[in-house]
Amino acid sequence: MGDSGDRAGPPPDSGDDGGSHERAPGTVPDGRADGTDSPPDGRADDHARLASVVDAWAAAIVANDADRIGAFMAAEWVIVSGSGITDRDTFLAFVASGDLTHSAMRAITPPRIRVHGDTALVTVRITNTAHYGGRRFDADEWTTDVFVRRDGHWRCALSHITPAAPPQGS
Repeated sequence: MGDSGDRAGPPPDSGDDGGSHERAPGTVPDGRADGTDSPPDGRADDHARLASVVDAWAAAIVANDADRIGAFMAAEWVIVSGSGITDRDTFLAFVASGDLTHSAMRAITPPRIRVHGDTALVTVRITNTAHYGGRRFDADEWTTDVFVRRDGHWRCALSHITPAAPPQGS
């Protein structure tokens, strides 16, 4: 996840990650060393594709482009947060109106990606800066996204965010 939205990036799930998701040499997309716990049966391709989708989606969010953001979401997408459930149309309307913007979004941990057939779970800790109602919000959150594969494309059906605990002793 980058901290600027100035790159268009590949279209969602295009298979071209644009080199935006850097990994240490000798690791598979979920960060584990080759040959130890790497996904069996070709699932490494799904992991790489999902990591790329997550990066491109974050760039779309920071670009504040409702159409680009929506392209990553399934029609039934909702986000669950401390304030409740917000559906896709409501979220995208806030972005399109300019009432909700993001100026930064950065992964703090590598994404934990687990693929179960045509469903995938992606969990990552992120920091982001959002602006809503004229106020700035800086967040440190754990996010879990549930992706579904439909017609060969991964789309997010549900996002859940949880505030990260402050470091011990703070």
